[in-house]
Amino acid sequence: MSVNKITNNYTSDEIADSFVLTTNVKQSKSVLAKSLKDARKKTHSETSDKTKLTLKLMQLKFQIEDYLKSDNFNPKFTFSYFLKEYVDVLNKKRKIFAQEISIDETELSQLINKHRLPNDSIIIRLELHSNNSIPAVSWFKLIEMEKAHSISTNTALRKKETKNVKNRVELNLI
Repeated sequence: MSVNKITNNYTSDEIADSFVLTTNVKQSKSVLAKSLKDARKKTHSETSDKTKLTLKLMQLKFQIEDYLKSDNFNPKFTFSYFLKEYVDVLNKKRKIFAQEISIDETELSQLINKHRLPNDSIIIRLELHSNNSIPAVSWFKLIEMEKAHSISTNTALRKKETKNVKNRVELNLI
């Protein structure tokens, strides 16, 4: 039907009514939201504990990888932060986790609370504990990022060490 025939046969209100949705949008949104909530609840209840753990570990792994790729230091995302998150994801008491990687509970506490940096053995144990899900290199790079930031921003140490350097190279490559 052409536009002229439509305008001749119908009033402008009738034409508008034929194109405008008459359903209650608020009611539709609430019905859809409830439907989505119910579907998510059902899926969540059907997910096994092993699958939930796998998903949480993958999320943590991707979070670490994304942070390391960014090359932007964030003081929140330290080795200690991610170690704490790892233990939390496992939903284990720190004492049990410390036993599983053969370290003392106080040493684990010192690692999590930024009082101590891990040695290479602990980093390897974390990789093995995660069944290679989070590689030792990723744990090491987290420590490396912290150290690089510390070195580049420590002006007091630079001033202190200036007196120990003699006969500097006269070129400035910066």
